[in-house]
Amino acid sequence: MDNSDLFVCIDHVGYAVPDLDEAIKLHCDTFGWRVLHRETNEEQGVEEAMLGTGEQGAQNAQIQLLAPLNDSSTIAKWLERNGGRGGVQQVAYRVEDIDAVSATLRERGVTLLYDAPKIGTGGSRIQFAHPKSTGGILLEIVEPPAAAAH
Repeated sequence: MDNSDLFVCIDHVGYAVPDLDEAIKLHCDTFGWRVLHRETNEEQGVEEAMLGTGEQGAQNAQIQLLAPLNDSSTIAKWLERNGGRGGVQQVAYRVEDIDAVSATLRERGVTLLYDAPKIGTGGSRIQFAHPKSTGGILLEIVEPPAAAAH
């Protein structure tokens, strides 16, 4: 896999938020985003919403709002380290083949958080690259489910 084959595009930017309903209201009512998908991910310890821009049925950009389900979740710990205020928690890059990209990144010395991809929003497959390997940014790698690839 050469350098040009790793990433398709920026899939979304993830925001940690203390209150999901309040954050949805702000982003939709004030900024004009619309809710594309909302779910609870017990394994990741979050309640989440994917918001998009553009006309119904197509989006030009996406953000993900992530609220903790409990005090031990990664998002709860992130919020605690940041004084309870929300903010940018990760940037997600879309890929076509998460297994091949993960192998290439490992070969290049990137530390990935999971041995194998996990299930993310809407059935996507996800992996994270540790900020120590990415210049300080938590990088999420996302392979959308085949039916939802955009």
